[in-house]
Amino acid sequence: MAASVPAGILIAVALFPAALVMCGFPAALKLERAFPTGPRVELSQLRARDMARHGRMLQSSSNGVADFLVEGTYDPYIVGLYFTKVHLGNPPREFYVQIDTGSDVLWVSCSSCNGCPETSGLQIQLDFFDPRSSSTASLISCSDQRCSLGVQSSDAICSSQNNQCAYTFSYGDGSGTSGYYVSDFLHFDVILRGSVTTNSSAPIVFGCSTSQTGDLTKSDRAVDGIFGFGQQDMSVISQLSSQGVAPKVFSHCLRGDDAGGGLLVFGEILEPNIVYSPLVPSQPHYNLNLQSIAVNGQILPIDPAVFATSSNQGTIIDSGTTLAYLAEEAYNPFVSAITYAVSQSLHPVLPKGNLCYLITSSVTDIFPQVSLNFAGGASMILRPQDYLLQQNSIGNSAVWCIGFQKVQGRGITILGDLVLKDKIFVYDLAGQRIGWANYDCSMSVNIQATMSAERSEYVNAGQLSDSSSVQNEPYKELVMSVIAFLMHISLAFLFL
Repeated sequence: MAASVPAGILIAVALFPAALVMCGFPAALKLERAFPTGPRVELSQLRARDMARHGRMLQSSSNGVADFLVEGTYDPYIVGLYFTKVHLGNPPREFYVQIDTGSDVLWVSCSSCNGCPETSGLQIQLDFFDPRSSSTASLISCSDQRCSLGVQSSDAICSSQNNQCAYTFSYGDGSGTSGYYVSDFLHFDVILRGSVTTNSSAPIVFGCSTSQTGDLTKSDRAVDGIFGFGQQDMSVISQLSSQGVAPKVFSHCLRGDDAGGGLLVFGEILEPNIVYSPLVPSQPHYNLNLQSIAVNGQILPIDPAVFATSSNQGTIIDSGTTLAYLAEEAYNPFVSAITYAVSQSLHPVLPKGNLCYLITSSVTDIFPQVSLNFAGGASMILRPQDYLLQQNSIGNSAVWCIGFQKVQGRGITILGDLVLKDKIFVYDLAGQRIGWANYDCSMSVNIQATMSAERSEYVNAGQLSDSSSVQNEPYKELVMSVIAFLMHISLAFLFL
């Protein structure tokens, strides 16, 4: 059973492993639907991570904020993917799922799955969801309105033989997964005022994978599934919002240091320096209108039409993608401007075809600042670490390579974790806009969870203890303290 994905939904921009090896980056496994959902990177060595912490999801409602414990790091040479833990069914069971804002559906491996890995090199315990073992699980039929909404967004398909709502997702490297939809409970720990904790849950529809093929079957970076944070009706954020148990906004702040970490919450992170740009309407992904790129304050000679959104082009924000990708017409002027800016002190080298530099000092002392200028007057300021990737070291020198990659033959720009890290990002689905601000994501943040026009809740997230503290920043009205957990997240490669 195969599902065809309409043009404009499936954007084939997958990079194959050979291309990454040629560029000097570690080979990666591609998980892509629509575009990458965060491929898992094959590494010769894996840095040990403390996966023993039992994180909590704090329900984002009029009484609290959902805060997800996430493991991993953006660095492809360390882990190479972001994943979090969800609790499903009755009795609740834990599943590790990769976070992806480039797709909609939450799906996990299920019992009797053909090809699903049973062990993981990420030092986590994999599990299989069994609907027969959950007292609250039920199958979703094709006549269910929730299935109809999924069919409209190409997230679901229906079989006339058994009336079962199902899915088949194909990925850019030839791998894929198929299965059926289940309704069951997603469980939360709700933090109320005064750090009082209570349990809560909400019914959601999620995918039950019965078959995986290709690189999805490999165990070195295996997780239990994918957690789609897209804006279509089948996404968890949309489902919980429609039930009134979560605001239709989520935020993340991803640390860019070697330790990884950060925050992922249901709610709006509040920071006075956040700027917003409107989402391009009627798009299946988080498309923004990128208008120009400046290097050292100089606008590059790029036709704005290169960034325009259509069925096969546009600028997409995707936390499940590793690097940043520019259309060829924008990539060439960008690299030329960077090369010219450092030409007095550095000469590029080409290890395995990638444009790199051998540097003995800090990259911030040599490389220029870059500005991505979006509609609404919102600029995204990139430090050198936001467009360069350190490959390795040679003696006292470090090899830094251009992390932006060229997309040939189509006008698509994808801003992945290389760009998104060390910034607050707010996905305001209700307001149809995305906001951002440069930020030290090792610090705490304040979050607003608005459930109605009459009531707002402000909480302080990012603390490493249970203690409560009142914040007195003048731009916040009411602050309450919650337990938060560091989010270790990753980079995932696209394969051209």
